[in-house]
Amino acid sequence: MRFTLIILGCFVSSYVFAANNIYKCVDTSSGKKNYQSSPCRAGLANTTLNISTGSSTNLDEEKKQQELKQKTEQAKLEEEKMTKQQQLERQASINKEAIAESENNQALIRSNPQKYSAFAIPPYAPDKLSDLVKNFQDRLASIERLRRAAAEKALASGQCERVEAAELDVKSTKEMLSFLVNCSSGKMFNFTEQDLKN
Repeated sequence: MRFTLIILGCFVSSYVFAANNIYKCVDTSSGKKNYQSSPCRAGLANTTLNISTGSSTNLDEEKKQQELKQKTEQAKLEEEKMTKQQQLERQASINKEAIAESENNQALIRSNPQKYSAFAIPPYAPDKLSDLVKNFQDRLASIERLRRAAAEKALASGQCERVEAAELDVKSTKEMLSFLVNCSSGKMFNFTEQDLKN
């Protein structure tokens, strides 16, 4: 390799040495090789040789690797963008369903003022959620439905004359939601979602 570099040194001008790199251009159809100080023209195999270190770099392969890296990164960005869009669409659907459940809650309260205070089941607005509710935002529609079920279960017990509040409880976990119901008599009920399914 060192002998080849010495031979090459005889054919290149002094300014090439200053730059430390020369270009080896190969016509793949004829096998003809040419050494020059500027990059090879299109269509030729392009390799750069470092005179100082004796190392060589296949520029064509390097270019292919860069293009592959760019394509991979672009594909990753597109996938992330699509995933984010799907998440936004899913959350929008959940929010829409949650609003519908909230309206059902309010209709129940309006039609039964003796059993429910006006603020017994205040809507959990998707854009104004408390930190607690925000932890379970992907289940917002279920939460609104289960709050209503918790209030109804408390009334059905015969120990609650009027529901004052039915809220998501701080005991809730990802695996099991929990609800707290306060009654006008001071009686309090705790229900898990499992209780409300029975």
